[in-house]
Amino acid sequence: MRDQLTMNASGKGLVALYLHRRGENWVWQSIVEEEEERRLSSLQQGGILHFRNQDGVLKTAVIFSLSRGMLGLSRAIRAFEDNNMNLVHIESRKHRTKEGEFEVYLEINSENSSDWNNIQHLTNTLKGIDLGLDEPPSFQKVDSVDLGDMIQFPKCISDLDSCQKVLMYGTDLDADHPGFKDPTYRKRRKFFGDLAMIYRHGQTIPRVKYTKEEIDTWGHIFRKLRELHLRYACKEFLENWPELAEYCEYREDNIPQLEDINRYLRSKTGFQVRPVAGYLSPRDFLAGLAFRVFHCTQYIRHSSDPFYTPEPDCCHELLGHMPMFADNSFAQFSQEIGLASLGGSDAEIAKLVSCYFFTVEFGITREGNNWKAYGAGLLSSAAELEHTMKGIEDGTVKLLPLDGDAVFSAELIVTDYQNQYFKTETIDKAKEFVRDIANSIQKPFELRYNPYTQSVEVLNSSVKIIDMAKELRGDLCIVASALKKVQEREGGDGEIDPDLISRYLSSGLDITPYCSRPSSPVTSPTSTTQKKNRSCCISGRCGVLMTSTAKVAHCRNCVASLPLSLPKFGDSLQVPTK
Repeated sequence: MRDQLTMNASGKGLVALYLHRRGENWVWQSIVEEEEERRLSSLQQGGILHFRNQDGVLKTAVIFSLSRGMLGLSRAIRAFEDNNMNLVHIESRKHRTKEGEFEVYLEINSENSSDWNNIQHLTNTLKGIDLGLDEPPSFQKVDSVDLGDMIQFPKCISDLDSCQKVLMYGTDLDADHPGFKDPTYRKRRKFFGDLAMIYRHGQTIPRVKYTKEEIDTWGHIFRKLRELHLRYACKEFLENWPELAEYCEYREDNIPQLEDINRYLRSKTGFQVRPVAGYLSPRDFLAGLAFRVFHCTQYIRHSSDPFYTPEPDCCHELLGHMPMFADNSFAQFSQEIGLASLGGSDAEIAKLVSCYFFTVEFGITREGNNWKAYGAGLLSSAAELEHTMKGIEDGTVKLLPLDGDAVFSAELIVTDYQNQYFKTETIDKAKEFVRDIANSIQKPFELRYNPYTQSVEVLNSSVKIIDMAKELRGDLCIVASALKKVQEREGGDGEIDPDLISRYLSSGLDITPYCSRPSSPVTSPTSTTQKKNRSCCISGRCGVLMTSTAKVAHCRNCVASLPLSLPKFGDSLQVPTK
């Protein structure tokens, strides 16, 4: 039997009983009076009842049955709330005649006939669905792959529910923590820790009721940082701030809710946030980035020292990280660090942590003749941001080029200023640096994130690689078609340079097998050792011999050196042979 919203034969009497119990005697009396009976009947519309209470407020009453206990109640209530209907009263009781069923009474504010119609339509809709069925677990098909000696890693986004190993703080504070001796603060931290630990992927992130003390602490930090951001933050950070203010209510008197930020980021870059209880293990934290998930705290630092925290808090996450995660290029940059970490050894994870720390947290880039901060550790710390940027101007702060050896040997300091900071000419240069580090990590196969299934695919066969190449070709065809249309519209003299796009797509690609990379001299195409039925690769660049019947324009040993030309006008997408 389905849980259906109904107004049964005794429904009107049940409404009267509820209203009578609440002191609205006039309705009870009106029901037993014949004239008022007809008046109320005229308002009744197939399962709902409209009335005016003693204060003259129009309301609508709905009564429905639940056949599986109270299981479907939350779903029914959510349906009303999702349609912006203001529920003002809820009561329930066991069904008087049907064993195991309940009757539920809802009261909704309704000001006019439009509200009545909306309530009626929703009621009719809910009649046709089963509110009591358990929701099946989410299904994500993941290929079974033998990883050999590789460390196991999450294969799909829901696996992150098992990657919540908190190393520091959480609900326990060290003796030197500003809030260690404050029982109220410690109790509050336990609340936030419990909230994070019960969260599961796909759930709505609970909205926290922050205290006045917490909002005041946020306001102190917000005001100071906004002043500094306008002077020292990179353009990507500043460009996204107005949208955060509009859609996520970034204000000095309001701490934004993670669910609002979640919806905003998903619409901008596909990134998501999920609550976390404290410091995660580096492996678990980076694994989240691989799925475009950022583990984000909801608690705030202790009010005794608003401009110091020994750990990440919501001020650090929301005022430092979120504007950058709304930038497409930076979001991809962060995800690539996460993907590189999957299955890596502890030593390789340590290298990636250093990369992350001195770029995503404390990175500095050039804009014109000035240096700007893009790292969240700087952008969320008023004291360190001012110290660092002024120190760069007067030469008292060490600013080094982003170099692997220097980054890996640098100390990661979390309770004081850094001994040095690392610079790049652009954020894209930092992305290239991370890619080089990722390519140096030895794995038996490559990993790829599939945004459609929110899972990680292991590219360990030619079939999977070919399938991926087909998808990429589809994207390249879109790029080629878009370029052609722009050229046609602008008469070939537009701002887009096809050669620049070609170089961008082909630069740095090398698909030569590791075992084939310069281990012997290149063979000349005219070598006397050339067999009669073989000829050189058509490109004539690498000297690799191929069968004379091979109808290919290039071989895999020299494709990386060929310029990839995007077609103009009616040309087809192709790799040139010369």
